[in-house]
Amino acid sequence: MQSWSVKTDVYYGQGALDRLASISNKRVLVVTDSFMTTSGTADKVASHLTNCEVKIFDKVVPDPPINVVSEGVKCLHEFGTEFIVALGGGSSIDSAKAIRTIAQESVGSKASDIPLVAIPTTSGTGSEVTNYAVISNPEKGAKYPLSGDHLLASEAILDPELTLSVPPAITADTGLDALTHAIEAYVSTGAGDFTDAWCEKAVQLIFEYLPSAFRGGDTPEAVKAREKMSNAATLAGLAFNIAGLGVNHGIAHAVGARFHLPHGRACQLLLAPVMAFNADLGNVRNGEYSVAAQKYAHLAKVLGFSSASIRIGASNMIREVDRLCRTVGEPATLRQCGVDSAEARVSIPELAAKAVVDPTTSTNPRPISEEQVVEILKKLV
Repeated sequence: MQSWSVKTDVYYGQGALDRLASISNKRVLVVTDSFMTTSGTADKVASHLTNCEVKIFDKVVPDPPINVVSEGVKCLHEFGTEFIVALGGGSSIDSAKAIRTIAQESVGSKASDIPLVAIPTTSGTGSEVTNYAVISNPEKGAKYPLSGDHLLASEAILDPELTLSVPPAITADTGLDALTHAIEAYVSTGAGDFTDAWCEKAVQLIFEYLPSAFRGGDTPEAVKAREKMSNAATLAGLAFNIAGLGVNHGIAHAVGARFHLPHGRACQLLLAPVMAFNADLGNVRNGEYSVAAQKYAHLAKVLGFSSASIRIGASNMIREVDRLCRTVGEPATLRQCGVDSAEARVSIPELAAKAVVDPTTSTNPRPISEEQVVEILKKLV
């Protein structure tokens, strides 16, 4: 028997920020980064918290380290926090999740006692609806995925107005992170009919609207593109929260931590090579294709790409994914990301060892060894 549930209430579309007016007479801690403060976005969100006492904790940084989480825990206790609003990208939302959990466990109460509202300002991580968070330890060059329903936000607010000013490069990185979530969840060993539906819709939306969102602007068309990308990221988050991910994320966690790359950028580097590995088109016997190849071919059909056969469909899907990554200006190699080639080559064995034991790798559709990860990484140097 299988089951699934969505425990986070989602409010989306233009004007969704008005939902914050439902919070009244609370001490609200806004967990965010310094840019949200200097840009005025944090104050804009705080202005919707009428009749509340608001404190802004804006020390979140990318790949949130343990010491920032600890500082946030201290701030939460000193302020007497009754409600948390996480504002920003995945780093802010993940930080808020970890702060809430550690703070409440430290006083012996349940992790769900303090409500958490997640307000993403980028469209990628899906963290607003997942029971995952990723915290880093810079000294060890490691990322630690956390999981558990206690990490789920109470509510998510998706307001496209908050994403309009996201720069093109970040729009691309986060959008392709969402695409990776959808594609990995689609072929994961934990996939099912419900998650497949979310994944297919997310992939459709990303292929249609990411190029427009990447070009930017504040026209009605641009606002629509941003709204659709926010929806896609959340759909992909709902899917992988149930179905799991795969080795693409396993490798990306290791690569991102080692070379300090944005997570979505590391993910997109690996998308086509990992899809090719999972499709395993060179090892077809008696016309029996892998489940991943069959599902990639179906995605190609859904998107209108040529799919006269499983081989053609899967190959075209892999090719079009790679094409989309380049269309939005993403690098194709670690060297193009600014990583020294010699350093990358030396690091490959260590990265492979970390990737195969990463929790996200466990639901990859095809078993993978360190040696096979090494071969994938060699293609990126």
